[in-house]
Amino acid sequence: MIEMLTDPNLWAAFLTLAALEIVLGIDNIIFISIVTGKLPLHQQPRARQIGLSLALGMRVVMLLGISWIAGLTEPVMTVADFALSWRDIVLGLGGLFLLYKATGEIHETMEGDRDASMGVGTATFSAIIFQVVLLDLVFSLDSVITAVGMTDNIPVMIAAVVVSILVMMFAATPVSAFVNRHPTVKMLALGFLLLIGVALIADALHYHIPRGYLYFAIGFSALMETLNLLASRAKKMARANEQ
Repeated sequence: MIEMLTDPNLWAAFLTLAALEIVLGIDNIIFISIVTGKLPLHQQPRARQIGLSLALGMRVVMLLGISWIAGLTEPVMTVADFALSWRDIVLGLGGLFLLYKATGEIHETMEGDRDASMGVGTATFSAIIFQVVLLDLVFSLDSVITAVGMTDNIPVMIAAVVVSILVMMFAATPVSAFVNRHPTVKMLALGFLLLIGVALIADALHYHIPRGYLYFAIGFSALMETLNLLASRAKKMARANEQ
């Protein structure tokens, strides 16, 4: 145990994997922020904590079943020379669900009535948790496969996953408040979920889209939106001073 704590290679693997897991968890936070925004305000924090706790549990269980995870990448059927594994099926269905959910949210925001577009109190707690569990399964599978590909040390993988989930729990409330407070930011978040959905479907079809491209696109858009919000705030302050 002492040798593990003093091994620089293990620390390097842990820090690298934890940072990667936090980055990969961005899409999970965004999805949870958007779907829990439909709950009454007093239920939202509890739903976020339950959703992220379930994500942690799923990832730890998957890491403890490494041989089972490895088996998910083995072909289970072949369709026109295309080898299909359980991983492909899960990622493909998860991507389709994300496309469906994000498109529905965009439609509701743009075309629905004011109360529906605000989203608060328009869904049941159990329905939201069910949606979170479905996407937790997809994101957890993707996360765990990434972890397995970086190191074969189970304690290091579990520690990195635990740290990433704790960071997500800490960030979930402010991120949710910010997303739900600014409609344009919510639209950007939904656009990001659409990109992730397309990427998951591409992975299922064995066309890998580097996540760095997706994160750069949403990061650039977020930077532009931040500048826009700062400019709007400056205008409001200038008008207030003039009055």
